[in-house]
Amino acid sequence: MTEPRPGRYRHFKGGEYEVVGVARHSETDERVVVYRPLDGDGGLWVRPLAMFLEPVAHAGRTVPRFTLIEPAVPQ
Repeated sequence: MTEPRPGRYRHFKGGEYEVVGVARHSETDERVVVYRPLDGDGGLWVRPLAMFLEPVAHAGRTVPRFTLIEPAVPQ
């Protein structure tokens, strides 16, 4: 996956998030993923695209940091 599509994702630690889209930093042109937690305080968050997509070591395995569980419905 080169760019996450909008939809619902599960973090490797268990939380669920809605990815809104990918944006660009105004000064560096770095691509960041815009998302919101589906539990807790909410609000919008960003994470560098490379970090969003990179695998992580967890429980002795290498797993995706975020996994798509439900794509957004096109409007």
